[in-house]
Amino acid sequence: MTEAHGELRVLIGDASDAALKEAGPRLAAVLDDVPLGGRADIGAMIGYCVEVGADPVVCAPGVLANLANALENAQGLVEQWATTMDFDLPDPTDIDNEHELLEPMIEAFGFEATLSWLTLSSWLTASLSMLQRKAVRQRLSTPIRELLTQRYHSYAQATDSDSKDIDYALLVLDDEPLIALDRETGTGYQLRISGIADNFQLQTLLGDALVGGGYLRGEAPSAEAVAVSRDADGRESTVCSFLFHAPDGTRIWNEAAPADIPVIDDNRVLVLDEMPYPHHFPALRYYPSMTAELVLERTLSPMECVAWFEHVRPVG
Repeated sequence: MTEAHGELRVLIGDASDAALKEAGPRLAAVLDDVPLGGRADIGAMIGYCVEVGADPVVCAPGVLANLANALENAQGLVEQWATTMDFDLPDPTDIDNEHELLEPMIEAFGFEATLSWLTLSSWLTASLSMLQRKAVRQRLSTPIRELLTQRYHSYAQATDSDSKDIDYALLVLDDEPLIALDRETGTGYQLRISGIADNFQLQTLLGDALVGGGYLRGEAPSAEAVAVSRDADGRESTVCSFLFHAPDGTRIWNEAAPADIPVIDDNRVLVLDEMPYPHHFPALRYYPSMTAELVLERTLSPMECVAWFEHVRPVG
């Protein structure tokens, strides 16, 4: 089995993109039949196949289910270690098949929990390959999304981890209606957003749609900055077109996510204010394989604007 596993690694590494597109679903179909010792490695291969074009919808369920299981098992090991051992838990990357701690850990915490802890980073990486695809996020049921979020938060709390990769990916909105209200002009805009990881990215795309589109005054981001915020590679310096506020007057920070924008009558509602000073930042995508969309569907009528602005309060 070990020899066959090694041969598969070599084949995957040498395969053409066309072959990898076919391999991803085939590997996903047998993922749970693979012994625990090699399963995470197969999961990583599936993630690699998705990165080069394998069907993510077919590949995602098994990988995400294994991530949920690995998070729970790894958390159990971390918590048990904290109550039973008198020295810090080592970094899993320091533990290999020859490490003196491997056998004692398996004996103390069990084979499955130890393997889950050792291979969790592989499951996280493979799962991010899935979650960067809109089709996967759209099919992710609320119970599964909530389970993954809860288990990731619990594991992060147990390990004092501040990584936001999976956390942010699970917050990403798709085909989400957004109402943008410009305080200075009293105008409003109906938009729809998908695949936007943070509000820096939202700034660039919204500035392009409303300032670049001629609806509002201000400095618009460059075409290059907009491109990298949507789907192009690289990073570009860009301008912050707006100061974001919630309707109740509280600040919505660029470091936050669109999911932090409050919902009123089934729409995210964002109030746009003028920037008090010039602010530039690097335009890029937090998730390089995630395509972002922001569509301006229509401008709101004067009567609609009056109704929406009834929800808006002064700043601070």
